[in-house]
Amino acid sequence: MAHRRALGVAGAILFTGSLAAHAADLTVSAAASLTNAFRDIAPLFEAQNPGTTVLLNFGASDALLQQIAKGAPADLFASADEETMDAAAGKKLIVPETRRDFVGNTLVLIVPSDSTLKLATLKDLQDVGVKHVAVCNPNGVPAGRYAKAALETANLWRAVEPKAVFAQNVRQSLDFVARAEAEAGFVYATDAGIVKDKVRIAFAVPTKTAIRYPIAAVAGGPNPDAARRFIDFVLAPAGRTVFAKYGFPKP
Repeated sequence: MAHRRALGVAGAILFTGSLAAHAADLTVSAAASLTNAFRDIAPLFEAQNPGTTVLLNFGASDALLQQIAKGAPADLFASADEETMDAAAGKKLIVPETRRDFVGNTLVLIVPSDSTLKLATLKDLQDVGVKHVAVCNPNGVPAGRYAKAALETANLWRAVEPKAVFAQNVRQSLDFVARAEAEAGFVYATDAGIVKDKVRIAFAVPTKTAIRYPIAAVAGGPNPDAARRFIDFVLAPAGRTVFAKYGFPKP
């Protein structure tokens, strides 16, 4: 099996620097909440596609879109919302016919596992005991947009915004709460599930639209054939099994 390299949130720097993609490399730029699942899927895909190395680049969906728009090498783009993928389509950065919704998710409010706060609804975030609320930046992260919209619907955004500790991606929001640097935070249910010893879900947050993750091949990507095979793989039973393991439902 080819050795697989993983790239972090600063993946674009590596792409434009000394790290050059080889012909058999498949570069996947994916939302941060997909980190664990895609790290499991990558070697399974490589095993079925000898000679192909999967390069994983994780970050906030909007940031990944900006990287692709600026020319960072990528074969696939997987975002945490339809809005970001719609923007990619509008800029003609993806191959439209390859676009597929492959998993769903749920927005939740989490608290540290040892928290004594009793938070049951969004209104409870006004409690004096809640001094910091981890929220992804709504101007650049889907989870932040979902959270802000939910708070606005409840007429609570103005009350909660002064308490907000803005995160660059959903995993950072998770870390703020896991380290007890925030009394509460908005993440996806799948993120909360990976650190059950450090955080617990207080309640599910209603969203106006269902949370669905689309994936698509990047227009002009260097490895289009492998990109289409990867999409087929995540939709196939092997991929579904991994997503189910991390709590991702079907879209």
